[in-house]
Amino acid sequence: DKAPLSKSLLLVPSAISILLTLLFQHYQKFFAYNLQAIKEDFQIWRLICGRTICLDLKDTFCSSLLIYNFRIFERRYGSRKFSSFLLGAWMLSALFDLLLVEIAQYLFGITINSLPSGFLGPVFALFVPFYSSIPRVQVTQVLGYFSITNKTLVYILGLQLLTSGSYIWILALSGLVSGICYNSSILKVHRILCVPSWVAKIFSWTLEPIFSSAEPTNEVRVGMGATVDIQRQQRMELLDRQIMMSQVAQMRRQRQQQGGMINWNRLFPPLRHRHNANYQDHRPSEQDTPPPTEVSEEQVARLMEMGFSRGDALEALRASNNDLNVATNFLLQH
Repeated sequence: DKAPLSKSLLLVPSAISILLTLLFQHYQKFFAYNLQAIKEDFQIWRLICGRTICLDLKDTFCSSLLIYNFRIFERRYGSRKFSSFLLGAWMLSALFDLLLVEIAQYLFGITINSLPSGFLGPVFALFVPFYSSIPRVQVTQVLGYFSITNKTLVYILGLQLLTSGSYIWILALSGLVSGICYNSSILKVHRILCVPSWVAKIFSWTLEPIFSSAEPTNEVRVGMGATVDIQRQQRMELLDRQIMMSQVAQMRRQRQQQGGMINWNRLFPPLRHRHNANYQDHRPSEQDTPPPTEVSEEQVARLMEMGFSRGDALEALRASNNDLNVATNFLLQH
């Protein structure tokens, strides 16, 4: 839902790749990423055909899974901005492909006449915003030392794709460099290499109805996780919030029966405005403040890895009785 471009990139190139591999093998030569033909025969069209369709089903499978996981960026930024990133990364990675091939030949004497085909440069470029903007949440540990997070599977898929071919490291390096250039706004490439609004409107009118999906109606709306594990975790967090709210409502009813009202800010003070003068004037007295709860430094470190300050992490964990999921949700909502 809300990711028609990702859906089209997942279905159309994969279908063409399967057809070329199983039924139309004699047409595979037109989709080969042949650098020699591009440089010597000026077959510029190979930059389009050779950098769009994978000829190896292993690359098709891995890149499709990565696009499925990276659809979270289309939902976050919108289809036009997401397509602009893919277009910019695709064009920059084509330039870096040729440059890296020349560097490899000049420094190491390696002559590279062809590279693996497919939409691989932009896929590797998406690892840059994935690393920098998606928070890392630990799921479990292996042998007590190796942490398994919500991003581990995506990195494993990227490593599998990286080791699938002999010269695919060139595509990976050019994709990462192009992603860094576009994501960090070097030389304002995000303003130059972008999809015009009129082009976005045309595709929105023509292709988006074909690849759009209906919003799920049989499940509670709890967000749009990029993977099934994240969606399951979001539902668990929703259940935690519901339990917490039911406990608060029960405490409120007990206070009302005793002739008093529970103070919500006493349990969850406004973290982002705790230095505000109005809040300082209405801070509860020391007699009403409950004793501080002992906080786990490991959980504080996890929240700080997500980008929250230490003070906010401490207060959120104390308020949620050291429940990491509830504390994370509270920080994200406040």
